[in-house]
Amino acid sequence: MRVLLRTCGELFITAGLVMLLFCGYLLWGTGSYTEHHQRLLKRRLADTTKLARLELGGAIGLMRIPRLGRDYEYAVLEGVTPDDLRKGPGHYPGTAMPGRVGNFVVSGHRTTYAAPFKRLGELRLGDAIILDARDARYTYRVSETRIVDPSAIEVIAPVPGRPGRRPTEAMITLTTCHPEYSDRQRMVVFGELSTRRARHAS
Repeated sequence: MRVLLRTCGELFITAGLVMLLFCGYLLWGTGSYTEHHQRLLKRRLADTTKLARLELGGAIGLMRIPRLGRDYEYAVLEGVTPDDLRKGPGHYPGTAMPGRVGNFVVSGHRTTYAAPFKRLGELRLGDAIILDARDARYTYRVSETRIVDPSAIEVIAPVPGRPGRRPTEAMITLTTCHPEYSDRQRMVVFGELSTRRARHAS
């Protein structure tokens, strides 16, 4: 009986260590994967001097959110497949492009793969969300934050919350899981375009 108990105890300890290592990989190990791809995407974006044909998986601009720190900067990809979101925040294909009339929708991880939207809940009304696209710098200002069910797809409509309504202004919508470590709900941050500064070719 002692041998059996000792064996079971050792198995439980081993299983616990494996689970801890796996959780550590999910929380920190996946971040190195994202950081590697972010470096590549930023390099390609910097090498592009004019608006090129949009490709799935390619970077469409750099996102900065001053409220989240001076070093907060992520390349936003075109696409929201699981593979896309492992590389960084992704733009929903079919929604408005940066600065255009309509709803520019971006989704990102909150806990794994560098967790670009981990601190989204810290944003306040009026905070800037800056998107450096190839043609211009667009600054949006946070207008609202909501917690919704995953089925509430109306938040990504051209006019959020009003499917079928024709948009008349440029907006941004950031979405991520809520609460942390759960996909039970979604945190949604809305913003309105405040300024546009054209990028002049050199």
